[in-house]
Amino acid sequence: MQSATLTRPTTGPAWLVRLREVPLSTWERGALAVLVVGAFVGFLLVPTYPTYDSFYALLWGRELLHFHIPHFQVYRTPTEHPLAIAFGVLLSIFGSVGARLMILGAILSFVALVAGIYRLGQLCFGTVVGVVAALLMLTRFDFEYLAAQGYLDITYMALIMWAAALEVAKPRRGPLVFILLAGAGLLRPESWLLIGAYWLWCAWPADNETRLRYLALALIAPVVWAGLDTIATGDPLYSFHSTSQVAEELGRTQGITNIPSATLQFLDRLDKVPVVLAAVAGLIAAIVITPRRVIVPLVALLSGLLTFFMLGAAGLSVIDRYLLTPSAFVLFFAAVAVGGWSMLEPGSWLRRAWMLGAAAVVIYGAASAARTLSVTSLRVELAYRNDFHVGLEKALANPMVKADMACGPLSLPNNKLTPDAQWILGDESQNNIIARSQARSDALAGDDSLDQRLTRGVQIYPLGPAVFYEAIVDVTDDPRDQVPPPGWRRIYTSQYYAAYARCG
Repeated sequence: MQSATLTRPTTGPAWLVRLREVPLSTWERGALAVLVVGAFVGFLLVPTYPTYDSFYALLWGRELLHFHIPHFQVYRTPTEHPLAIAFGVLLSIFGSVGARLMILGAILSFVALVAGIYRLGQLCFGTVVGVVAALLMLTRFDFEYLAAQGYLDITYMALIMWAAALEVAKPRRGPLVFILLAGAGLLRPESWLLIGAYWLWCAWPADNETRLRYLALALIAPVVWAGLDTIATGDPLYSFHSTSQVAEELGRTQGITNIPSATLQFLDRLDKVPVVLAAVAGLIAAIVITPRRVIVPLVALLSGLLTFFMLGAAGLSVIDRYLLTPSAFVLFFAAVAVGGWSMLEPGSWLRRAWMLGAAAVVIYGAASAARTLSVTSLRVELAYRNDFHVGLEKALANPMVKADMACGPLSLPNNKLTPDAQWILGDESQNNIIARSQARSDALAGDDSLDQRLTRGVQIYPLGPAVFYEAIVDVTDDPRDQVPPPGWRRIYTSQYYAAYARCG
């Protein structure tokens, strides 16, 4: 058996012969160009703004740009991610446009992810598998949806995928792979396990000097992460402690016995059952046909699953986004099930049977997706994200709202709108924005300092669909925080927001 190669018959229509004579590299460059152009068109036609985590990366980056120590110790902040913050520093140079550029970065990261899974599939199992893997990735609209909201997970996935592809192209490549993994490790600590495994793999046959050099590269992510936490908070493990606390508050933790079922549930949500079953078949087929080529993608898959298990066992959040990278490698092995026939000898009965089976899988998968997929709902969700942010900009720019904010703090129902408002108002608003849910929680615990500050100023209340995106979101949200108190007057109303003020 041999790996797939492109064969170009010399018979057939002249136009088909000419197409077959086009070098593969030309097709690859053309496909990449189409993806990049499509990404820019989507970016312009469907405007969106960053999600919660990404907005905080921008805010912390802006603070660093102004030579301020970033404020990590505020109400329900997300985990800090050093590489995202560094990107936020760069984007903050462009002012308010930086928020949109954050989205563009995530969208281009998705293009890099598609190119990376194609390259890995081509190197491991041939061009046909690579093309199928790329097409499967393009059909995962959940990934594209996350990219359109600026989630850093997409960039993380792209870095892991390209690290795997470069390692397959040249085993024990060393520095370049370490740098990509370090970048991933500065976005998510889940990759630290993979970094350690790669160091062992490279260090085993190396001399002591090389081992030390590689160890320095392997330690970049944890050292930088702990160093930034220490500088900002005095606690080198602040990210871990903070993430655990927020996960517990929001009810995102699960018992260790529930993690296997959660894993299957999340993989079904991200990849769907037919794709997961195809991945199992593709993995078995790959091990039988080319066992050595399975090692790198299989290690990446198992590493992702293991770190997800470890996060859950450590009491951190158990959410589907933390399985995104393993789900990408599930797609990869599903591509083997669909396109792996190309690794068999042309003309063999097994190759023909496999092709027929792959065609049946594709038809079934397409029919299943057609029944469940709603592109319209995805567009509506993205439009809401844009409309909510633009609506908040208009509300905070209203002259009456701006005038009454001089009387006291700006209050919001919970933490969801805090980074949006802070980005709009600037760094000086850091200590002048209060989440009513925090004030209520503190008051119940005996600290009414925030509650006392809410006797004057401006209070924002989401309206319509914004209520269920920005106000009543988590199990800890109290509907009473959506009720304006007596004595406050309404000074502004729009489709999504109302503003109340009190200056007396």
